[in-house]
Amino acid sequence: MIEGSVSTDRVPVIELEVDGRRWSAVVDTGFNGDLELPTALRGALNGVLVGRVTSHLAANQTIEEDVYLVDFPFDGDVLRAEATFVDGDELLIGTRLLQSHRLTVDFVAERVLIERVN
Repeated sequence: MIEGSVSTDRVPVIELEVDGRRWSAVVDTGFNGDLELPTALRGALNGVLVGRVTSHLAANQTIEEDVYLVDFPFDGDVLRAEATFVDGDELLIGTRLLQSHRLTVDFVAERVLIERVN
């Protein structure tokens, strides 16, 4: 189980330990992929380039990015996941990474809960 909070900007956020450091991670329910990660983590997660992906963003924006397979620590396991890498210090958790979990976002209590269901 992973617990987090809802930020003052109304964004669901959790903290994860990756490569010996605590990282802020936004749970992005509009992102149906696995992960968007800081470039600084590519080597630590054994990123293997597997191709390119086209992503459709808000405001009718389309981008093409390299996609990597990574070994990502999540909820007590190491998951094989697809990730893109960007400059910055924040992780984005997509809905595909949560396929074995239940996500609860309680905006009133400002609480986020991610529970494994299988």
